[in-house]
Amino acid sequence: QVQLVESGGGSVQAGGSLTLSCRASGYTLSSVCMGWFRQPPGKEREGVASISNVGTYYADSVKGRFTISRDNPKNTLNLQMNSLKPEDTALYYCAAWAKGRCTPPSIRSFATSDVNYWGQGTQVTVSS
Repeated sequence: QVQLVESGGGSVQAGGSLTLSCRASGYTLSSVCMGWFRQPPGKEREGVASISNVGTYYADSVKGRFTISRDNPKNTLNLQMNSLKPEDTALYYCAAWAKGRCTPPSIRSFATSDVNYWGQGTQVTVSS
């Protein structure tokens, strides 16, 4: 059974940094596509960053500030978030696309309907 467990959320002032981690179990991280989504208060879930064996993709709103990476031996996905802004406040979710949906167009589009597995979410709050 595939499980994704996020950690690392918290509260930080604008301009600060946080690192989110997602521990995966039930499959090998390097064999699928992984990513991060977020859901701001009162808004829909949106894609933040994604990674596959051929590349990484970022939402325009986080380019240059966030970095997604994988630690394959630890089966862990990370999201380094720098220069945080109040508009980054959201519940952040770890996501995984199974092999059949692990394609550049799918993970670049950040369509939530293409995601096969979700974590439970971790809260990030950025104060001004």
